[in-house]
Amino acid sequence: MDSLHQLRCGLAALFICLTASTTVVAQVAHSHCDTAAIGCDAYAECAACDDDSLFPRASALRAGLAEKGITYQGNFTQFYFGNNSGGIEREYRYGGHSDNVFNFDFGKLGVQEGLFLKIRAERRIGESLAGATGVFLPPNMLADLPVLDSRDLYLTNVTFTQALSENFILFAGKVDSLDGDKNAYAHGRGITQFSNSAFIANPIALRTVPYSTLGAGMAFLYEGEPILSFLALNPTDTTRTSGFDELFAEGVTLTSELRLPTNFVGLPGHQLVGGTWSSREIVAIGQDPRILLPNVPIATQSGSWSLYWNCDQTLVGDSARGWGVFGRAGIGDESTNPLAYFLSAGLGGSSMLNGREKDTFGAGYYYSATSNEIGPLLTAALGALGDGQGVEMFYNAAVNRHFTITPDFQVLVPARESIDTALVTGVRANLIF
Repeated sequence: MDSLHQLRCGLAALFICLTASTTVVAQVAHSHCDTAAIGCDAYAECAACDDDSLFPRASALRAGLAEKGITYQGNFTQFYFGNNSGGIEREYRYGGHSDNVFNFDFGKLGVQEGLFLKIRAERRIGESLAGATGVFLPPNMLADLPVLDSRDLYLTNVTFTQALSENFILFAGKVDSLDGDKNAYAHGRGITQFSNSAFIANPIALRTVPYSTLGAGMAFLYEGEPILSFLALNPTDTTRTSGFDELFAEGVTLTSELRLPTNFVGLPGHQLVGGTWSSREIVAIGQDPRILLPNVPIATQSGSWSLYWNCDQTLVGDSARGWGVFGRAGIGDESTNPLAYFLSAGLGGSSMLNGREKDTFGAGYYYSATSNEIGPLLTAALGALGDGQGVEMFYNAAVNRHFTITPDFQVLVPARESIDTALVTGVRANLIF
């Protein structure tokens, strides 16, 4: 592989994780060619990803466009989740989410070498189970995105990236934050790994980082993988708009993240540390589809911050096929953040069952501590509060390279002390196209 092709592969994979709370972190595209096991925004750099005997004409068209610098990845994810015990309501609900990602390589298009564009369009249908369980962290968060009260199609990512060398890039545009806080075994945008928001990214950073907003940043790469990144973001969510009329009108959010590859006991892993800071004046706990709270006024606070860490460590196999453990921790500004600290841990990876090599699994536990300063304000609206915690287990079965079915089981202890433990079961189905 020549250096230019290696750079393209790294940047194609980088588009998977370009943004916000936790910035830009990704694996080299060649390690993620199995789209049945792992959702992949930019896999067309690998010829094997387009080798599909079921849709030969579509595969030929996709391969041809990829050679010219245009790739597309779509996911339609459906949820049928129900609360069987405890919580607020005991019922099953259907929800869905479509995710469409276009990548343009302007070098291949003959415009500008090292210039890339990523566009993401999202919409939701149906209902999520969040309101039925009484918990703050939604059990199937993707069903609430990109916005809670609309089923329209929204552009949540329109990002230009310019590579200045093989190891340094600049990027700017409208970015989405769901791909932040990258972790090999607990991430997946709620499509391919865990469904609960507690295991998709660290919720401690959600107070300072909007889901979709304008911003700009830079990242340093090592062997095609981002290791250090920095972003300046508009502090308000602009999912519904272009965001230009609101750009930096209420301050700025700064985020930075360091993600270092490790090789403990000769097996791959990562150690990640990051932080966020916002200068925005905060006057209320606003509604956010990633963490469900009433819009309760608080004493005016200027600025908020968070610090977080995560790790993943392979125990068996390698990054392409194996399983391992993960962990997360974070602390936040208790005067503005409803969560004082957050902890989670678990294991996941490739299935260990013979003949099911493309299947994946995961099991995790989280603990979210309620802020001592924000908690009393929420108590007036919700009743007595303690801390929340929960467990999720899933098995992601690959029917074929385009379709996966994922049984899911969760035990959720709400922070609201008047609500009993919720027992959630359900199934997620994802079509990759």
